[in-house]
Amino acid sequence: MNSLKGIARRLAADGLDGWLDGVPEAAAAALAPGRHGDLPRWRSALAALPPLEASSRDLAAPAVRIGSAGDADDETRERLRVALQALMPWRKGPFELFGVTIDAEWRSDLKWSRVLAAEVPLADARILDVGCGNGYYALRMRGAGARRVIGVDPTLVHLMQFEALQHYLHDDSVDLLPLPFEALPEGSGAFDLVFSMGVLYHRRSPLDHLAALATHLRRGGSLVLETLVVEGPDDRVLCPAGRYARMRNVWFLPTPGLLRRWLERLGLVKVRVLDLSPTRVAEQRTTAWMPFESLAEALDPGDPSRTVEGEPAPLRALLVAERP
Repeated sequence: MNSLKGIARRLAADGLDGWLDGVPEAAAAALAPGRHGDLPRWRSALAALPPLEASSRDLAAPAVRIGSAGDADDETRERLRVALQALMPWRKGPFELFGVTIDAEWRSDLKWSRVLAAEVPLADARILDVGCGNGYYALRMRGAGARRVIGVDPTLVHLMQFEALQHYLHDDSVDLLPLPFEALPEGSGAFDLVFSMGVLYHRRSPLDHLAALATHLRRGGSLVLETLVVEGPDDRVLCPAGRYARMRNVWFLPTPGLLRRWLERLGLVKVRVLDLSPTRVAEQRTTAWMPFESLAEALDPGDPSRTVEGEPAPLRALLVAERP
């Protein structure tokens, strides 16, 4: 894919020599013909993107903006809309490309506003964004002054969406690798910040995941962790018997206090809970760009403080911890 051209050179420039043996090849292999049945359709959508030049960009805006409506006529803008809709569902956003607004399932700008309010030091930072989705947060990091952002996410449609954005953005300071986090060599120690947002509760071994994240931090670097939690005493953790909020792969939801303890037991310091926010239907919902069931269908219609399975409704915590 176009956005992966030169990835080995950029990894070498980042001092990630330990990634050069395997990571570029694994990223290319993830896109090999036959690896996913929808790849030909997605590639056709990318090929259908009309040639446009963006007169401006704003990666700091709530709706990441590339180009303006004046850069395209109505016919070209409609071709663009059709090509972008062929890459649905769009889970993270919003984006605005040449006057086409992508109203994604998640109002990801609301979560990002909580990161900004916590004054995480993004300026001139080298960042690893684990579970980055289609790159919305990575681009917002860049808009906040990050020097370099590498995202990893194995879901190929997310990469295709990022490819569509990069088709017009042309920013080599942001890469998305179509790989699971576990495919990266541990111990790079190369990043000022490591983000893991919406990932931890999908891990069968959450402490192993946290420990692996920490190995990618330089000394004095910070882990920014956002995950589902439950309220209660510091020794409480919810392990759903089956699905949680209709999600199959949710394993452990600790209390914020227990999560802080986990991080401290792993040797991280200055652990702080920066925010606790219940997920509202206004933040995660069905849209024209993600037309399937969303949070509203995952909550008990008679008691929205509970999920349809009878568990506490989603509550998300934002924490930061430092590698000494």
